[in-house]
Amino acid sequence: MDILPYLHFNGNCAEAFAVYEKLMGGKVIMTSKWGDSPMGDQMPDMKDKIMHISMQVGNTVLMGSDTPPSHYGKPQGISVSVNVNTPDEADRVFAGLAEGGSVTMPIAETFWSPRFGMCTDRFGVPWMVNTQGAAASA
Repeated sequence: MDILPYLHFNGNCAEAFAVYEKLMGGKVIMTSKWGDSPMGDQMPDMKDKIMHISMQVGNTVLMGSDTPPSHYGKPQGISVSVNVNTPDEADRVFAGLAEGGSVTMPIAETFWSPRFGMCTDRFGVPWMVNTQGAAASA
């Protein structure tokens, strides 16, 4: 069994996944647009928007889509957690995710990790960036 994050966007899914692909070293493995689906004619305003996208990042797949405006809701009560191997990688990923967004908890050493931080990116997705391993002062 796998549990995979599925992110919903308000029309900027392609832009978000281009950022995530570059920032996380992922590879988009599948993209389909609403206009290419059997519902394409019923949704002319969505024809160029993403109906489904999948991106491989390490052993995980991150998925997403542009949700029709009448069904979109801002993410609430959930974060996507990214675990990295080094503090430098954590700083880089966090800075990229936080750029144009908002910082909930600045990235810093914690009692459980050499680097941990929380932010919401410019696309409205909440993230937690965590470095594997114990904090130096632990």
